Amino acid sequence: MSSEPPPGAGQQPPEDDPFRKQPPPPSYGAGDPYGGSGSAGGGSPYGGGADTPYGGGDPYGGGGAADPLAGMPPLAESGRRVLARIIDMILVGVVVWLLTLGFQVNEYDFDSDKVEYGRSIGQSLIAAVLYIAYDTILMSRTGQTLGKKWLKLRVANLDNGATPSVQTMFVRSLVLWIPFAFCCACIWTAIAGGWSFFDKPYKQGLHDKAAKTVVVSAG
Repeated sequence: MSSEPPPGAGQQPPEDDPFRKQPPPPSYGAGDPYGGSGSAGGGSPYGGGADTPYGGGDPYGGGGAADPLAGMPPLAESGRRVLARIIDMILVGVVVWLLTLGFQVNEYDFDSDKVEYGRSIGQSLIAAVLYIAYDTILMSRTGQTLGKKWLKLRVANLDNGATPSVQTMFVRSLVLWIPFAFCCACIWTAIAGGWSFFDKPYKQGLHDKAAKTVVVSAG
């Protein structure tokens, strides 16, 4: 009978997301080159003493209050976020406009109210689908839309800094784009996105709060 362990035994799933934040380096123990005397030594910058840059509590599972942003890039400036969103809105808006040209139905001028209503609903539906798909697909891959990539921003999970999943980005996109497409485009965009200017301490828009994400610098 073979004594070899079964394939994959004891292996951990690969952490292949380059953006996932990493835990701080471990203590050097008794041979600390910085002059400490173990994990509780007063001089070690990585130990568990009061001098630790993490305030004595390991944000990756140790005691004390954890800072979700520890080990992540700095939060993005709200102004740059707005500019990136405007770029994305223009890019997707052009596609929406091209796809909705077919709703210009002049032969029904005798009942223009119904035509205008139908065209408006059609345009809103196309806009919602395209904006949600654009955000969900691109940001679940890299955390970036084209606008965010050009301005060196990305969306990250608040708890671990990783690129959000498809489900997370779908929730985030629904909260942002459904009201935009069907009822209060300018007002809702200003409220949801503008919330980040005043939110403390994570500078989250309302869509970020719903999905538990933050926007950080990417370079």
